[in-house]
Parts: sequence; C-alpha cells; structure tokens
Amino acid sequence: MDLVIIAVAFISGFLMLRCQMPPLVGFLIAGFALHAAGYTSTPLIQTLADLGVTLLLFTIGLKLDVKSLLNKEIWLGATLHNMATTALFTLCLVALKAIGMSTFASLNLNDLALIAFALSFSSTVFAIKALQEKGEMNATYGTLAIGILIMQDIFAVIFLTIASGKVPGVEALLLFALPLARPLLFKLLDRAGHGEVLVLYAVFLALVAGAGLFDAVGMKPDLGALILGMLMAGHARASEMAKSLFNLKELFLVCFFLNIGLSEQPTLQGFFIAVILLFLLPLKGLLYYCIFNGFKFRVRTSLFATLTLFNYSEFGLIVGGIAYQMGIMPGSVLVAIAIAVSLSFVLAAPLNTFSHRIYAYASDKLHDPNPNKLHHNDQLISLGNARVVILGMGRIGTGAYDELSDDYPQAVLGIEAREDSVERHRSEGRDVILGDATDPDFWSRVTSSKQIELILLAMPNSHANTIAMEQINQLNYKGRVAAIARYADELEQLKALGVNEAYNIYREAGSGFARHVKERMPH
Repeated sequence: MDLVIIAVAFISGFLMLRCQMPPLVGFLIAGFALHAAGYTSTPLIQTLADLGVTLLLFTIGLKLDVKSLLNKEIWLGATLHNMATTALFTLCLVALKAIGMSTFASLNLNDLALIAFALSFSSTVFAIKALQEKGEMNATYGTLAIGILIMQDIFAVIFLTIASGKVPGVEALLLFALPLARPLLFKLLDRAGHGEVLVLYAVFLALVAGAGLFDAVGMKPDLGALILGMLMAGHARASEMAKSLFNLKELFLVCFFLNIGLSEQPTLQGFFIAVILLFLLPLKGLLYYCIFNGFKFRVRTSLFATLTLFNYSEFGLIVGGIAYQMGIMPGSVLVAIAIAVSLSFVLAAPLNTFSHRIYAYASDKLHDPNPNKLHHNDQLISLGNARVVILGMGRIGTGAYDELSDDYPQAVLGIEAREDSVERHRSEGRDVILGDATDPDFWSRVTSSKQIELILLAMPNSHANTIAMEQINQLNYKGRVAAIARYADELEQLKALGVNEAYNIYREAGSGFARHVKERMPH
C-alpha cells in the first residue's frame, strides 16, 4: 500500500510541477484521490508526516532571530489578528446557526468560538514551503509572516496544554537549564564534520534532545524541536545544518500533505460546509492586510505577507480532533474543517505562485503610507556612490565583494535581505545595506542609481535572481549584469533575460580551483 501511495504522489506532484503549480497541490489531490479509491493513511505515512513537521520546526528555529519576536508588529500583530479573527468568525458561525444550518444547530456559543479559534490560525508548513520555493524566506514580508506563525504556534501550545488538561510536571522546570548545555552542543557541532554525522546530529537534536525531551516532561514535542533549533541558531554552522536536512525534510513533508487527504472521507455535507468556510477566508486575509498596513509596511510587504498566510492551518484539525473526542463537535464539522484546510492550500498555492503579478495589478489601486512614516524595514534606499552592486551577501556574494573592492575602492555595495547578516558584514568593514532585491519596488525606492556600472546577482536561489533580473529589465539599465546559477537550464533562463555573464557555481568551481592553483603554483 505504501508503494502505491508514493507512486501516485510522485505522478501527481510531477504533473503539477509541469503545470507550473507547487507540487504540494498535487500531493493534496493525490491524497484525496487515494482516499476515494479506498486507501487510508498507514503508520509509515503518519510517522514520516510527523517527522517532517518536527524537522521543519527545527530548521525554522535554526534560522530564527529570537529578538524579532519582541518586535511590536510580531507579538501585537499576531495577538490582534487572532482575537479579531476569532471574534469575527464566531459572529459568522452564529449567523449560520441563526438561519437554520443544521450542522451548527446543536452547538452553543463556546463551541462556535472554539471552531472560530481553530480557523484563525495559518499553516506554518504551507507558508514555509511557499517561501522556500520562491527563495524569499529572508525577504521583509517573509520574516514578518514567519514571526506571526511562530507566535501562533505559541498560542497553539498554550491552548493544547489547557484543553488536554495535561499540566506539565515539576520536571518541566528543568527545561530552563537547556541554555546551559549550549556550549557542549556547540562543541559537538564543531566536530560533527560535513557529512552523514552532521545530518544525524541534526536529527538527534530535533527528535531526541528537542521533541523527545519535551514530550517526556509533558510539553508539546514540536515546540521542543523549535526551541532546540533556536538554541543552535547562534552557531556559525547553523545554516549548514539546516541545508543538510533540506532534502530529508522535504521528503517527509510530502507525507504530511498526503496524510491530510488520506485522513478524512469527504462527504457532500462536509464539502458544502467547507466551501462556506472558504468564503470566510478573505475576511481573515483582509484582517492580516489591515494589521500589517497599520504598522506602516508598504503595500507590497503587507500584500505578500497576507498571501503567505492566506490559508487555514492543520492546527484546526488538531483542535477539531480534541473537541470531537470531548463530544462537543459533530463529526461532520471535523470533516468540513479537514476539507476546508485542504481547499485553502489548493487556493493559496497559485496565489503565492503568481503573487508578483497580483501585486503588479493591485499596486495601481493601493498606495503606500507616507515615505517618512514607513516601517524602518521598508524605508527608502540610498546606494550612495556605489558603482558595483552585489545582490545577496552569502558566501559567494561576500567573496565577490572582497575581490572587487580592490578594483573599485569605496564603490562596492552589498544588498542583503537579512538584518543580522547586514550587521555582521558592517562589523567586518563591508558596506552593506538592508534590502530585498526581489521586490518589484526595490529600485523605485533607490535614491541614486545612475552611476552603477555592474550588478552581480549572487542570491543562492536562482528563482530570486530571475525575479531580480526581471525588475532590472524594467529600469532601462545600461550597465552590465552577472549572475550565478546551479543548473544549465537556470543559466539559459538568466541569459535569455539579458544577463551578460552567467556563472554555474557547480560546473565552474573546478576551473576556478585550477586557476587558483596555477596562480599560486606556477611551473
């Protein structure tokens, strides 16, 4: 049975990929189709799905800046949205009950509020997957959306603890001693190498030291994986550890999306209620947009963050399952929530895929706040006297910056989307500013750009470089552009967009090494 499920998942995901849709839509469709054909989830699929979510939260923690959660737009924005959405959805469900919808007839106000609370959350798994596919995890809107999701996860843990009646024991206080183990964990990471031992160490931290330890003391296992990741985030090799888990995590998450479709039998009544719940989704999105806009983010940031969070969460199924076990939610409502979550993923996937086109259309009708009052992460950008601009200050961008600084003294500028990375480069003496090179408004926010002679697209994700090049083409830019890519088809795509030089970082690493040897070791 497992082999059949995997085969159908591959075919469905591949077809969606060829249709320029996110593969996860195919996995959801595969799950529903298999369930309709009589298949159900298996212990293996369920286990792998749980592992995927746990590893996902661990890798989020590895990249998370804890200080960002203290920003007002994160903790206050998440709280306001959760409260407002719960209240608004409760009113809508009360109205549905009042007009005689039989499904809600036996539910009291508290029961309806519980359903509304479950629907107020957005899916961490879906949002992170969408951001990774677009290469915009570190964009301003990406960090904003992730911060909101982390706060929602905290709300979820509090609810689950109260609802289950399972109060953590006194031994849970020992978890506060975890930071004391950080030096030892760091030393082990220093000596874990770069191969399978590094992957195994990451799995150990996520599943044993994180999820396993928290579960043993009565806490939510997934929270343990997230916190262990946050504990390791300060290490210089945290990013390498996250990358080592990437393929493993992605494979397990396929099972997560499959499991949603395999878990519940769709019914006509459940589908009808799910469609009604889907019509409430724009209200949830509108609240997100209004809150982000209220914190003075630009239209682009507010809209993209809203589209990233424009879905229902798998957490709704967890809440529904608890309520069903307690006898306060009919099975038909639980099935409806399951279908609504899945349909919201199917709806949100193309919205995120075509988010740039949606913004291009909406930007004519929506206007940014006063430039002098914009959020500090969305301020206008000055390039100073730069003649060379490097978009993306990772390892390749940093190496290019150091190499070109000799030829263009005081005229090389780096653009980086992560605030912590900007601060690190500045402390090392590099001229780097905060900015999202994939932002269609990026160059319109620049106060001086006519003197630029060379632009280097050095972002590790080729999709991000492609988007940046498309924006450059709209500027009537006359200088040169060079870019990096990982695969031959990506190189061709960049050259078709007008890139003067495209560098294959895999193929040309060997030739670069050979040139280095010839220069240092001449005959």
